[in-house]
Parts: sequence; structure tokens; C-alpha cells
Amino acid sequence: MKFATLPNGTLDGRLVVVSKDLSKAVDATLIAPNLLFAVQNWQEKSADLTALYDLLNAGKVDSAFDFDPSICLAPLPRSPQWLDASAFTNHGKLMEQAFNTKPIPDFDTIPVMYQGASDDFQGPTADMPMPSEADGIDFEGEFGVVTTAVPMAVSDEKAADSICLIVQINDWSLRSFGPREMATGFGFLQAKPSSSFAPVAVTPDELGGAWCHGRVNMALHVTWNDQRFGEPHGSEMNFSFPQLIAHAARTRKLSAGCIIGSGTVSNQSRDAGSACIAERRVIEKIDLGDIKTQFMRFGDKVRMQAKFDDGRDGPFGVIEQKVIANT
Repeated sequence: MKFATLPNGTLDGRLVVVSKDLSKAVDATLIAPNLLFAVQNWQEKSADLTALYDLLNAGKVDSAFDFDPSICLAPLPRSPQWLDASAFTNHGKLMEQAFNTKPIPDFDTIPVMYQGASDDFQGPTADMPMPSEADGIDFEGEFGVVTTAVPMAVSDEKAADSICLIVQINDWSLRSFGPREMATGFGFLQAKPSSSFAPVAVTPDELGGAWCHGRVNMALHVTWNDQRFGEPHGSEMNFSFPQLIAHAARTRKLSAGCIIGSGTVSNQSRDAGSACIAERRVIEKIDLGDIKTQFMRFGDKVRMQAKFDDGRDGPFGVIEQKVIANT
């Protein structure tokens, strides 16, 4: 199934079911008023939502309308919890190499994860106001999953059963705040503005073989000001999403609607490019001895779209945003 959220004056928006080809949508509020409600009641609502999805794809819904992703909110405009990992260890190791920092203890065996704000997720085309260009404005392309309720100390195998939706994310960062905040031992706060989401959340079956071993095996194509930036592939994720969920739930339960992020998609091959500016900068430092690429300026645009390995557009739609000054 494919879902999107349209604005209706409420905090959680209006749930619509989207056709497989992303051309049509139908209101689903008689089944669930919003996507958060649907996830919180997944066992009771998923069958009815599936039936509506099948009718929509068969052209048997008279109330279907043209789907316009440009007006969508984030699939979940807010959620009970947003937990973001750094599951592509190539990214972290590049940072360590460039800045000669001490290795993170157990980095290869225990996931690194922080808790971010989850009350103000942004839609796929929303302009992103930022306080200052001096803050080191950066995009971060990644994938994520939405869970049903997860019990404390869940196993990896049981954690896989809690994944009901997959999403595509731009986890914005303000790099100038990061070093100080990490040094305090309390983690990110000012360094992490609201994250943005592609318009469509999908059930794992929509990825077919690209959902494999708890990973999104797709390339995330990123452009910055219409110039190719990279298309790193999700298959190189060192920890699977079930492993990340189990890590997050080791000492507490997770509420339905929790979103777990993969962290910046990153590949060992330089040819893949990058999904964030910080990584390109450290590669320049390592390979060239000098950082050449600057961070974003007001008016800059970033575009992200996941694609299947055969070149087909992915099921999430497109994130396309502009950075503007906060006024």
C-alpha cells in the first residue's frame, strides 16, 4: 500500500491512499482519519486499507482524484518518537579519518543513534527556513521505517514484524553546532532542525526484491542546485532496520508510529557520490588535502529521489526543497 497526507487544518492531516503508479488518490478518512491513527490501529485497519488500495488500482473508486505530491505534508507530520541512527558505518569512518578523531567504541557492533524532534516534520516541497548561512546548512538523504508498537527487549526477528511502513527522509543538519553538542555527551539539539519526508509512505511489499535483509536496496539520487551530487545505495547499510529497532527498544518499549532512520546513505565507492555535503567535504580533505565545497546558502535547492536498480522511479516520490532565511 501507499499512503500520503494532505492538509486539512489539523496537526496530523488527512489520510489518502495513493495508487501504485502515484497518479491517483482516494480519501481514506472513513477508515482512519490520519496515518498516525492507522499505524496505531494497524492490525484492525490494514485489511480495510488494503481493500481500498486494490479498488483504487483497479479503477473502481468513483471518488478518486489526481494525486498532487506538491501539496502533501510529511506522511506523518508528527510522531511519538524520531530515532536516527548512523547505520552506514562508512560515513562515520570517513569522518574519523578526515579529522583524526578517536574511533567510536564498538562502532561496528553496536548501532549509534540519537533522539531527534518529532513534532514538526516537513513535507516534500516545503521551503526550509534556517537562521543563518553561517550555521553550516546541510542536507542528509536517508531511508526510514515506521513501526507498530514494539515491546521492550524485542529480538531482531520480532522487531522485523513491527515494520509497517518505509519512508524516504531528508534529515537536515546545521553542522556548526554539531562538534560542540557531541562533545557535551548529551547529543544533538540545535544541530538538528525539523526533518523532511518524501510524500509517500509505503508498505514493505511495494519495494519487491528491493526490500531485502531489512534494508532498502535502492539508490538515493541527490542533486544540489540541479547538479548531480550522488546516488549512494541503501544495500551497504551495516545494521538492518530490525537491528536498529531492537537496539532502540533494548531498555524501553516503542510506541506505534515511532520512526527509525538509517542515517546518511553512504557507500565505500567514491563513484557513488554522497547524500550529504559533510561527507563530500571530508572526502575532499582526505583525497585532496583541502576542503573545497561550502555548505548551502539561502536560495539553494536540493532534490532527492530513490530509484530501483533497473532505473525505475521509486515509490516514495520526490523531495525537492529550497533553503530560505528565517524571518
